[in-house]
Amino acid sequence: MNVVLSLLLAALLGQRSPAVVTPPTQPVNAPAEAPGAGKYQIGPQDQLKITVLDEPDLSTTYRVDADGSITMNYIGKVQAAGLTLPELQERVRSGLAAGFLRNPQVRVEIESYKSQSVLISGEVRQPGKVTMTGAMTVLEALAAAGSALPTASSELTIAHAKKPNDPGDATLAHVNWKDLQLGRGLDVALQDGDIVNVPKAQTFYITGQVRNPGNFVLEPGMTVQQAIALAGGLTDRGSDRRITASRLVKGKLTDVGLKMEDRVMANDVITVNQRLF
Repeated sequence: MNVVLSLLLAALLGQRSPAVVTPPTQPVNAPAEAPGAGKYQIGPQDQLKITVLDEPDLSTTYRVDADGSITMNYIGKVQAAGLTLPELQERVRSGLAAGFLRNPQVRVEIESYKSQSVLISGEVRQPGKVTMTGAMTVLEALAAAGSALPTASSELTIAHAKKPNDPGDATLAHVNWKDLQLGRGLDVALQDGDIVNVPKAQTFYITGQVRNPGNFVLEPGMTVQQAIALAGGLTDRGSDRRITASRLVKGKLTDVGLKMEDRVMANDVITVNQRLF
């Protein structure tokens, strides 16, 4: 009999319901920010939304003062300018944990970007000041300025402003934005105060035995062969060996013989002559 009871007890114990596993909730300390937001440095006049779990008196919006700080209950002034969102989040969390709250859960977000901007000038549809919304790149800045005009050069310049505590000089960078659009290279991150200039494109004129003579934008490194292709190619009577350019050389307008692999110069007037036979 004891053996039977033992077997029944073992069977009952073996039929216990499996434990219900509750999926872990995402901690407030790990906000899901927009791409690039983790690199954005907070500045004066930015409006921040700070959430402290179960602490409604602390969960509100804060505008960064001119001195770069915000003022919170319990911990007073907190320096925010110059920090990224994760860095400020940790600073607030550690401040609250130092004798005020036990294991505070903190989330910091940008509610309104105000402090940082870049200037876009030149051949864009809407030149002017563009407010940075997080970590802004060259292509994002061009899009914010309404995109480049058809007359724009493919190469733009970025003047990086000298920072107050930076011993170096202001720098100038050259970027081919069309290459970036085609995925040939990594997009360039801009900094607060950068000046992006999109110059007017240089041009050349091609005439003679080509299918579509006219004025064209000169791309960097363009060859005569590429210029002819841009003009629709040679006509049936066009010669790839009898090509000349009227070009300014040492201040004097000169006729120069060209080969297909030669580089086109700004303001060239290229003439493609017909074949002799």
